[in-house]
Amino acid sequence: MEGLILLLVIFGGGSGVISLIIRNLYYICQPNEVLIFAGAQQRLGQKTIGYRLVKGGSSIRKPLVEKALRMDLTNMIIELKVTNAYSKGGIPLQVDGVANIKVAGEEPAIHNAIERLLGKSRKEIEKIAKETLEGNLRGVLASLTPEQVNEDKIAFAKSLLDEAEEDLEKLGLVLDTLQIQNISDNVRYLDSIGRKQQAQLQRDARIAEAKAQAASAIQTAENEKITSVRRIERDTGIAEAEAERRIQDALTKRGAVVAEVEAEIASELVRIQSEIPVQQERIKQVTEQLKADVIAPAEANCKRALAEAKGDAAQIVEDGKAQAEGTKQLAESWRAAGANARDIFLLQKLEMLLKTLSATVPDVDIQNVTMIDSQTGGTAKQAIAIIEQLKQTTGLDIASAVNNLASSSQRLPEGK
Repeated sequence: MEGLILLLVIFGGGSGVISLIIRNLYYICQPNEVLIFAGAQQRLGQKTIGYRLVKGGSSIRKPLVEKALRMDLTNMIIELKVTNAYSKGGIPLQVDGVANIKVAGEEPAIHNAIERLLGKSRKEIEKIAKETLEGNLRGVLASLTPEQVNEDKIAFAKSLLDEAEEDLEKLGLVLDTLQIQNISDNVRYLDSIGRKQQAQLQRDARIAEAKAQAASAIQTAENEKITSVRRIERDTGIAEAEAERRIQDALTKRGAVVAEVEAEIASELVRIQSEIPVQQERIKQVTEQLKADVIAPAEANCKRALAEAKGDAAQIVEDGKAQAEGTKQLAESWRAAGANARDIFLLQKLEMLLKTLSATVPDVDIQNVTMIDSQTGGTAKQAIAIIEQLKQTTGLDIASAVNNLASSSQRLPEGK
C-alpha cells in the first residue's frame, strides 16, 4: 500500500512538472502574428541573426536561452492629412486620404520590421507609418501640377504607392491600399479648375446630348423610314394580293359570263333555227299575199296603163301628124305671103290676144276712140303698157304692124 502511494505521489509530481513545462515553454503562433524566439543565433544566407521565426504553427522555447516575442500582423488604418503641400507651380494643396498598412509577414521585409519595430506599440508603428507616408505624399505633390493631382487621383495614388513602397519596405511595412479622399487649396485654384472643368463637362455633356439627340432623331427617322417601307411593302403586298384575287374573280366571272352568254346564244340560236321553218312559211305566205294584193293589181294596172299609153300615143301621133301637116301648110302659106308673112301671122294671133285682154275690161259703149298720152292713167294706160311689154319681150310692134296693114290695103287697089 505504501508503495502504491509513493508511486502515485511520484506520478502526480511528474505530471505537474510536465504541465508547468508546457505552459511556460510551448508557444502556439496565431495566423495573424509572428513568433520571434530571440537569443539563439543562426545563419541567414551570409548574415547571422540572433533569433528564429515561427509563423502559423507552434514551437517550444528553449529555456534559459530564448525569449519568446510576438509581432502583430493585422491591418492598421492610417488617416493622412497634408496641408500647405506645395505642388508643381507653387500652389499649396491640402490632401486627405486613408492608407491600409500592416507589418510585413514575408521575408526579407519581416527582418526589417523585427529590427526596427519589434517591441513598439501599434500607435508608435502607426505614427511612424503616417509620418513616412505624409513625407512621401509631399514629395509626390511637388512633382505634379494641381491639374494632374485633381484630374487623375488614381494615377496620383499609384505614384504615391511607388514613392512610398521603398521607404516602407525599409521599415518592414507593407502598404496594402491608399485612397485619396479630398484635394483642396486655400487660394481656390482647384475651384477655378473645377468650374472650368465643369463648364467643359457641361459643354461636352451638351454636345454629347445634342449628338445623342441627333443620333436618336436620325435613328428615329431611319426607323420610321424602315417602318414606312415595310408598311408600303405590306400595303403593296395586300394590294397585289387583292388585285390577284380580283383578277381571279374576274377570270372566274368571265368564264361564267362567257358560259352564260354562250348558253344564251346557243339557246337563241336553237330558237332562231326552230323559227326558220316558220319564218320561211311566213315568207311564202307573205309572198303569195303580195302577189295577190300588190303584184297582180300592179301588173293589171301596168297593162291598163300601157294600153292607155298606147292609145294616147296614137292620138298624140295623129295630132302630131295633123299639126305637122298644118305647120307645113302654114309654112307654105308663109312662103307664099312673102315679107308680110310674119306680120300677118302676128295679126292672126293678135286677135286672140286682144280677145283675152278685152275680156278683162268691163263692157262699155264706145262712141269715140281718143288717143291719150301714155302718162295718163286708166285702161288705155294699161293697154299701152301691154303693147309696150309685147314689143320689149317678143319684138312685136303692134302699131307698126297696124300701119303696115293699112298702107298695104291702100296700095292693093292701085296695084290691081
